[in-house]
Amino acid sequence: MTKETADKYIRFDWAMKRLLRNKANFTVLEGFLTTLLNEKITIQQLLESESNQEDANDKYNRVDLLALNSKEELILIEIQNNNEYAYFQRMLFGTSKLVTEYIERGQDYDKIRKVYSINIVYFSLGHGKDYVYHGKTEFRGIHLNDVLDLTPFQRQQFKVDSVSRLYPEYYILKVNDFNKVATTPLEEWIYYLRTGKVPESAQAPGLDGVRKRLKEDRMTESERNAYYRHIDNLVSLRDTIVNTRAEAIWEGHEEGFAAGHAQGMEKGMVEGREKGLAEGRAEGEKAKAMEIARRLKAQGFATSDIQETTGLPAADIDGLP
Repeated sequence: MTKETADKYIRFDWAMKRLLRNKANFTVLEGFLTTLLNEKITIQQLLESESNQEDANDKYNRVDLLALNSKEELILIEIQNNNEYAYFQRMLFGTSKLVTEYIERGQDYDKIRKVYSINIVYFSLGHGKDYVYHGKTEFRGIHLNDVLDLTPFQRQQFKVDSVSRLYPEYYILKVNDFNKVATTPLEEWIYYLRTGKVPESAQAPGLDGVRKRLKEDRMTESERNAYYRHIDNLVSLRDTIVNTRAEAIWEGHEEGFAAGHAQGMEKGMVEGREKGLAEGRAEGEKAKAMEIARRLKAQGFATSDIQETTGLPAADIDGLP
């Protein structure tokens, strides 16, 4: 069992929004990135893009931080607390947007920056057994299965050793899936991301900065109050989504079964009963989804969050009273 200190530390998502943007705290981020990317990372500065502007509404569950390292590469760190079925596509959109956002009109293509997309997700994304995934782009021959490589001249010009190093790379940390004793530097970081606690014996780069700079008792009273509101909002959001989804499934199936049974009995045929059951279930689930959407909208949730929860089109949600 992992032994922890008695100190309480600030969650990483909150720290990203408020504390890690301070240059004095870059060592925490640098340690995390060095551990994950397995190379020494030095942050030159933090950048602003349309996607990582801070919003005062803590109900928003997306937390972005965009860094420029000493190699002039872009590193986008995103934390997502709420389930999003199209998250893979959103990762692609985020890197594509950065590629175009940080090249000026008229510049040559060799000025395109390398982008790392680091995604810390607190929900079940895709189907896999690991808790850290790495994705990159390579070109492989369809007949010989060889990897298309750079020429010696291109290697010299671009200062990389493979084509994949020119393209965005993706890291997905499924922190909720980590359930083992932390024995490596990366596992020590994953443990902190998942629990907000630091193992007493942890030696991973950056975690010493967490111990020194991210203790809850270092916050002012106003910061602490805002932090606790943030935690409460996360719990409330997750509970609402879990409960409303469960209600939708249960009540939708009940209504669907009743309607389907009635229609099937009237037709007096097995085929009619099955068709009626399916149609009734669909109608019941749609009606319940609309009711859930109306409830969430009244609580102030964003249309995008309601879409993720109910699966309804934005037009249906916007038309609700």
